[in-house]
Amino acid sequence: MTAECVLDARATLGEGAIWDHRRAILVWVDIENGLLNEFDPATGVNTPYVIGQRVGTVVPTTADRYLLGLERGIGIFDPVSRGLEIVADPESDNRDNRMNDGKCDPRGRFWVGSMSLSRVREAGALYRMDHDFTVKRMIERVTTSNGIVWIGDCMYYIDTPTGVVREYTYDEEYGDVSYVRDAVTMPDDAGRPDGMTRDANGKLWVAGWGGACVTRWDPVTGELLDRVDVASSNVTSCAFGGSDLGTLFITTARIGVDEAGLAQRPQSGGLFAVRPGVVGRPAAFFPEEPRSR
Repeated sequence: MTAECVLDARATLGEGAIWDHRRAILVWVDIENGLLNEFDPATGVNTPYVIGQRVGTVVPTTADRYLLGLERGIGIFDPVSRGLEIVADPESDNRDNRMNDGKCDPRGRFWVGSMSLSRVREAGALYRMDHDFTVKRMIERVTTSNGIVWIGDCMYYIDTPTGVVREYTYDEEYGDVSYVRDAVTMPDDAGRPDGMTRDANGKLWVAGWGGACVTRWDPVTGELLDRVDVASSNVTSCAFGGSDLGTLFITTARIGVDEAGLAQRPQSGGLFAVRPGVVGRPAAFFPEEPRSR
C-alpha cells in the first residue's frame, strides 16, 4: 500500500495526529514551528494556530479546547480566544527537556512523555496527568518518549531509540502500569518507532522515522502484518479518521532530511492518507467542564 499526500504542509516536524470525530477534523502539530493545526479532509483546508513555543502533542478536550504537551509543561489552548493556560509543569526544574508525544487513556487521563532538547540519553520520563491536573511520573529513564496506545488491560509504549514497542500491564481503574516485555522489534528497513495508533482489531500501527513507512504489527506475536509506504523519509505519527474511521492519516517531517533527500521526496513534511481496509477506534478526549467564552 502507498499513502497519498492530502496536504503539502511542508511541516518541519509534523506530529501528534488525532481525529476529532465531533467536528470531523484531523488535529495535528508542527513541533518546531509551534503550530497546532486543524485539517478538514472534506475541504482540504488546514487551519493553523500559533502557540508560541514548541508543541509536542495535542488531545481535544470535552469542552472543545485542546490539551497540549509543550516545551514548557502542559497547557490548555482555546481556539476561540487563542488563550493558552498552563495547567501543569512536571519538569519545571529542567529547562533542557520538553514534552513530546502523548494521548489520553480510555478513562481520559493524559499520558505525555518528555525528552532532552540537547539529546541527553534517558533524561526524560512518561507522566500521567489525572482529571484534576495532578501529575505522576510513571516511567523513568526515557530518551525520546513517543507513541502510546491501550488495548484491553495492556498499554503499549515507545521510547524511540530502543527500537521496540514495550508492553505494560494496565489497570484502567487506577491507571497503574507495569512492564511486561518487548512486544515488537522494528527491523532497520521500517525505521525507528515513532508515533503509534491501534485499529479495531487490536493491532498496532507504528510510524517509522527514517523508514518512509507505517507498519502494522500483531502485539501478541510480534509479527509484521502490513506496510504502508510514504513519500517522506521521516514518518512521525498516524491516526485513524474519517466518517467510518477507515482512513489512516499520517504526519511526516522535513527536519533531518538533506537537500538531496528533499529533492527525492519533495512532499516530506506533508500530511498523508490511505485506506488500509481496517478501521480504528474513537480517540479518548480529556474531560473538561464547558466554559463560557
